[in-house]
Amino acid sequence: MANSTAPGHADVPSDSTPTALPRRLSLLQGTALNMIDMVGIGPFVVLPLVIQIIGGPQFIWAWVLGAVVSFIDAFIWAELGAAYPLAGGSYNFLKIAYGEQRWGRLFSFLYVWQTLIQAPLVVASGAIGFAQYFSYLVPLDPWQQKAVSGVAVLFVILLLYRKIDDIGRIGMVFWGAVLLTLGWIIIGGLTHANSPVSQTLAAALEPSPANGGWWAAGLGAASVKTIYCYLGYYNVCHLGSEIRKPGRNIPLSMFISIAGIAILYLLLNISVVGVIPWQEAKESKFIVSSVIERIYGVQAAQLATGMVLVVAFSSLFAVLLGYSRVPYAAAADGQFFSIFARLHPTRQFPYISLLFLGGLAFVFSLLFRLGDVITAILAMRIVIQFIGQAVGLWILRSRKTAASFPFRMPIYPVPIVLAIGVWAFIFISTGLSFMLSGLTVIGLGVIAYLISSRVRQQWPFQTPRP
Repeated sequence: MANSTAPGHADVPSDSTPTALPRRLSLLQGTALNMIDMVGIGPFVVLPLVIQIIGGPQFIWAWVLGAVVSFIDAFIWAELGAAYPLAGGSYNFLKIAYGEQRWGRLFSFLYVWQTLIQAPLVVASGAIGFAQYFSYLVPLDPWQQKAVSGVAVLFVILLLYRKIDDIGRIGMVFWGAVLLTLGWIIIGGLTHANSPVSQTLAAALEPSPANGGWWAAGLGAASVKTIYCYLGYYNVCHLGSEIRKPGRNIPLSMFISIAGIAILYLLLNISVVGVIPWQEAKESKFIVSSVIERIYGVQAAQLATGMVLVVAFSSLFAVLLGYSRVPYAAAADGQFFSIFARLHPTRQFPYISLLFLGGLAFVFSLLFRLGDVITAILAMRIVIQFIGQAVGLWILRSRKTAASFPFRMPIYPVPIVLAIGVWAFIFISTGLSFMLSGLTVIGLGVIAYLISSRVRQQWPFQTPRP
């Protein structure tokens, strides 16, 4: 595991171990990997769903709320990522914040436990969305869609089976594809809009006729979908031990990523409903392809669909790359199966972790539906990762000096309090069944940890020393 470049981090392991990952990723490459992780197929399949939930032009506020939540939460990730730039991100943050010999063991174990389930779900959701959008080009029955999604996952594994230097260069190519695709859709929509942008924005500011309740229950439910589209701004933290100058580059890459993607998402929504009225857009399964087809014709729509598929594939690439470092970090720390700590003998990447998560994602892509997967991902992660991490930083701040944090959030602790409140609201908005499923996964993880600790004679079962 890799060391922080910031001085005075006694909690951070040394770089001298033979399993250390090389620091080769620049600020630009880290930002690119964040952004391609964030976009993927999400906004293209979620946009109509958000309009359906809100039931009016106010749907734009769900995307604004998603950006606000991401910015607030990024302050927490930025402090922790800059102070502890290690492979695995949240695994190390939770372990250090809650105490490496006691509760930190439990929280970090629960995060790895969840990652083994939710990381393949994230990859599977992108693959399922990829297959659904592919059916615009070639009509597919349900089993053919599953086959396409499975092949997409296998191809991602193959592409990631290489050195981090090559990964950084491939990420830059995918980033260019993301910006080119969104740019074409946005410019085409804005220049061929049937209604001016000012009219679209004015409609979004009007109160909803549906009992005026869109800002509460409807907005919460819709924001579950939009926040899914922003997730990934912290991908650079999972790659912390491979980032150059992490005290500077990790926070900066996150804020640049969120700002850039928020602008692109808002412009994308405005351009889409400028060409296709929201009443019609909410029923579209291929909203971007429909917009381009209406503007430029069928052949252009097919080209745009192909570009969207490249964007979706690039997200699978970034997601699996980041999460493959989590089991590796726990295994290298001696808190998970040691086989996951193995690095490829010549290419220096955690190939066992990559193959395991990728294989499970392949299975999940054949079993589940997209809508359920999106909600389940958030419900499973909020309690331990997002809320647990926010509380953990608060605990760290109470016992660490200012010099321990290369980056410090403004108006502390307001962002932490806001993040905890907003994440709790989003968790409730996922619905009772998904809340219970998320808590069930946590409960099973606690049982697994207790069994493992009992066998290893670790806290809370360690034998007192004489």
